[in-house]
Amino acid sequence: VTRSVKLLDRLRADRRFEGVKLSPLVLVAAAVLVAVRRNPGVNAVLDETVGERGEIVTKHYVNLGIAAATPRGLLVPVIRDADRLGLRELAEAITALAETARAGRTQPDEMSGGTFTITNVGVFGVDGGTPIITPGQSAILAVGQVAQRPWVHKGKVKPRWVTELTLSFDHRIIDGDLGSRFLADVAAVLADPASALT
Repeated sequence: VTRSVKLLDRLRADRRFEGVKLSPLVLVAAAVLVAVRRNPGVNAVLDETVGERGEIVTKHYVNLGIAAATPRGLLVPVIRDADRLGLRELAEAITALAETARAGRTQPDEMSGGTFTITNVGVFGVDGGTPIITPGQSAILAVGQVAQRPWVHKGKVKPRWVTELTLSFDHRIIDGDLGSRFLADVAAVLADPASALT
């Protein structure tokens, strides 16, 4: 995610983003939205009320859940129609969501209707984990800490910014092929965000 870190530095200096808190989570959320657009099957649910075996229903909007550690425990407030937001609006929505959650003011209706969730375990200094899918959804992405590590780049070992991504998904809806393609798309956007996000 070296290019993502460099892009964040450029955006922080950009007047269009003045006063906006920009963190790696903002670019991860934007990358998820791009990857959902490319792989809509990860934004689906199993409606078990239809027929004997249920019906897979793909959502045509993304209500993005962002897991937040709060004094009340872990909450998952939702950014409604996140797929319609630009990068600045997405950053503002994530900041507002986190501030409201930490202040203990998140209302129950602000945690309903999510279609996909991101949990940022990296804020705790953790590299990765296996997240539990939010009820009513089919997938959740865990993001580890963004840290410099020795990495082979262009044939040489260099310090690079890296992170670990982990995707948990409901195998009744998402198979390994779709899950892997989605995860590869998120990683590709984070590896070269300027081409996908700007």
